[in-house]
Amino acid sequence: MEEKKKYARTLVTTALPYANGPVHIGHLAGVYVPADIYVRYLRLKGEDVIMIGGSDEHGVPITIKAQKEGVTPQDIVDRYHKIIKDSMEGLGISFDIYGRTTSETHRKTASEFFKTLYDKGEFIEKTSMQFYDEEADQWLADRYITGTCPHCGNEGAYGDQCEVCGTSLNATDLINPKSAITGNVPVLKETKHWYMPLDKWEPRLRQWILEEHKEWKTNVYGQCKSWLDAGLQPRAVTRDLDWGIPVPIEGAEGKVLYVWFDAPIGYISNTIDLLPEDWEKYWKDPDSRIIHFIGKDNIVFHCLIFPAMLMAEGSYQIPDNVPANEFLNLEDDKISTSRNWAVWLHEYLEDFPGKQDVLRYVLTANAPETKDNNFTWKDFQDRNNNELVAILGNFVNRAIVLTNKYFDGVIPEAHELTDYDRATIEEFKGVKDELGKALDTFHFRAALAEAMKLARIGNKYLADTEPWKLAKTDMARVETIMNIALQITANLAIAFEPFLPFSAEKLRKMINLESADWNKLGSIDILSAGDRVEKPVLLFEKIDDETIKVQTDRLERIKQENILKNFTPKAVAPTVSFDDFQKLDIRVGKVLTCEKVKKADKLLKFTIDDGMKGRTIVSGIAKFYNPEDLVGKEVCFIANFAPRTLKGIESQGMILSAEDADGRLVVIGPHGEVRPGVQVG
Repeated sequence: MEEKKKYARTLVTTALPYANGPVHIGHLAGVYVPADIYVRYLRLKGEDVIMIGGSDEHGVPITIKAQKEGVTPQDIVDRYHKIIKDSMEGLGISFDIYGRTTSETHRKTASEFFKTLYDKGEFIEKTSMQFYDEEADQWLADRYITGTCPHCGNEGAYGDQCEVCGTSLNATDLINPKSAITGNVPVLKETKHWYMPLDKWEPRLRQWILEEHKEWKTNVYGQCKSWLDAGLQPRAVTRDLDWGIPVPIEGAEGKVLYVWFDAPIGYISNTIDLLPEDWEKYWKDPDSRIIHFIGKDNIVFHCLIFPAMLMAEGSYQIPDNVPANEFLNLEDDKISTSRNWAVWLHEYLEDFPGKQDVLRYVLTANAPETKDNNFTWKDFQDRNNNELVAILGNFVNRAIVLTNKYFDGVIPEAHELTDYDRATIEEFKGVKDELGKALDTFHFRAALAEAMKLARIGNKYLADTEPWKLAKTDMARVETIMNIALQITANLAIAFEPFLPFSAEKLRKMINLESADWNKLGSIDILSAGDRVEKPVLLFEKIDDETIKVQTDRLERIKQENILKNFTPKAVAPTVSFDDFQKLDIRVGKVLTCEKVKKADKLLKFTIDDGMKGRTIVSGIAKFYNPEDLVGKEVCFIANFAPRTLKGIESQGMILSAEDADGRLVVIGPHGEVRPGVQVG
């Protein structure tokens, strides 16, 4: 097997979030936490690495947001750029620069990049028919056109996608298209744009990815192969819009660079802002490698389109790896910014002060590395209480507490080692290799498990050696045990630094370890006998049920709001005559008894006081009610239905219920107390 090339430096980029809203846990799990872990790991090893991030501040979602709020696009991006930047810093995402695509450097860099490709003849010109709003005197981007989806009939489909059935669309596919600006029917007009002929670069892309990068993650490699096998097509690099970077050539007035073309150049422009004199060595030197951290929705842009742009320009290196992640769901439902179904980072930092590392830990443990994964608040609580508190925090606390108790905080000397000591030392020495191997190949969940394995080794060592018992008879042995326990503690401070930087720093301060050094991981002489440890400080604290309930209640409120917002009453049934209605004998009854029907999950058996002899009714509402909650309630029922047998029980009528917007059945009854047997109508 060919040995992998060793590079002099590494440039890490992270997907640029749209500055039309805050970042949520899906963004963090998919891109920013794994990127930060990787960069911190390389820094820990003493490697030359820079991490480039920034806000994507052009594109239609931003103009739509501005229009809805009655402000300018610049107002929107200024607001959200600050929220995103501040919250990323709050979580410890350690960018060397977090820039923006509205900067002057970016405008200049993107314009020059386009002009270089244009002058080299790398674009083709094409005319096409696009929608135009004559009243607004404006070309309509796909998101500014709504209409009926030809696939599912949703009347609010957008010109690029139906959010009900998920089908990708062209604006011209919509039935009865309308302008989202004026509500008018748009007209089709001819317009000219410049296209990147991706098909020209397909053979080179196929060789570069499918033959030269078989080590890429399976989800990334597979998606690239699928696109390449389907055949690449020319893609527009300009569009008719007034928000963005103007196309820098004659005859392109009123056109801007398409955001997919402009945004990745932001990696370059932000690097220029960070290192105005040295930026080229990170982008153009063959001894530099480029790593793009992105989500799966950006794979095509970073593995096929942006590399084709770099190939066409000719002087840039193309990425060495693109370790894209899949999507993270929230409580078994897809995260959606439009539905507010998300855990927003800036809100988390307010609700859980000092618990940045808990979120980093849970998102890494549940990272959607090759398939979609799920975040739940219950799992968040369990991982904090059962892993961070009970395993990592517990071991560190015991090691520091016992050192203060028996040696007044002075690190004792290790004496003669037993076979068990040696076996323990040998076991935790191996963590470094396994941890490094996992991080080098972007397997962050496995790497985190290796770091936690070190804490488990420490807990087992103290539990097996029981120094608190030996303190009565053999202090020399206790000194050896505590020295080893403290060396494991120091190893934990190094191993967890990429994952839990705030806790690792706290831990280093407790044991007076000036800095973390990857080369010392696995050693038993990180701390010196005679040095001191400080008084213990809890690294983590338990999270109670009430704290979690606040979060789950919030999500439940959001779910109900979305249900009501999207609720459309069913169409009215065909008209019936008053005589037909009078045939139904609807009465009020009082529930005397109610119980579940055996071997029938949906059925409840009611005994009803109907003002006469009483009756039994079976109803399919068991999913929505506890039987005991219905006893004593007054309900409406149809008294003159022909009896029918359900699960061996004769049902003598039908209890009336209404189906709510969320599918829940609600029993119908009178508002005030009414005598059983009274007719309704």
